[in-house]
Amino acid sequence: MSTTHFGFKSVDESEKASHVRGVFDSVAPKYDLMNDLMSAGLHRAWKAYTVLVANLKEGDKALDIAGGTGDLAMAFSKKVGKSGQVVHTDINQAMLSTGRNRLLDAGIVLPTLVCDAEKLPFPDNHFNVVSVAFGLRNMTHKDVALAEMRRVLKPGGKLLVLEFSKVAPPLEKVYDWYSFKVLPRLGKLIAGDDASYRYLAESIRMHPGQKELKTLMHKVGFGHVDYHNLTGGIAALHVGIKC
Repeated sequence: MSTTHFGFKSVDESEKASHVRGVFDSVAPKYDLMNDLMSAGLHRAWKAYTVLVANLKEGDKALDIAGGTGDLAMAFSKKVGKSGQVVHTDINQAMLSTGRNRLLDAGIVLPTLVCDAEKLPFPDNHFNVVSVAFGLRNMTHKDVALAEMRRVLKPGGKLLVLEFSKVAPPLEKVYDWYSFKVLPRLGKLIAGDDASYRYLAESIRMHPGQKELKTLMHKVGFGHVDYHNLTGGIAALHVGIKC
């Protein structure tokens, strides 16, 4: 059996998805609150910037992968209007249900489905924009998932990958201290789960850095790829254009 990483641990590739599912089943009820606390609200600014870069127009079609509690899907729906379409997906049923209920509470009805990014159930050349926010690092075969995202994009379409990344060197020591000392304790206090937030910190360290992810996106066929460091590289937005 081939192995892959789950945080700092090695697990069988076939088991990673179930491990990740367990993490998000646990954190789903407190996900939005924890996001606000652990990022001091910065995740909202990062997502707002992603929506700005998406530059969706009335009538466009967008796919939000690993859409979780629906922040991007909600923002995208306001841009594409009634003549457009936003599809809200996640591989985790608990996260998807939380997001769907939040969208419905806001009066927004979108197609919502459980979806594996490595096997997207959509036709070729269909979407103007595909987004994945804080989900790529949890995928077992990132190259396969990125190739699938490219496949469903229209020529000239845009992939937006918002993800935690490699911080600037001056921030490394304090960021490590916060990630491995403060974050798990915060998770235990607020969500009753320190292990899942320890995994979060570990998974960020195992995720490709800015340049490595840019190279991977080129390898799966994106013609133009650029990235924008956010808050000293704590997060980065990678933008790939399908030629």
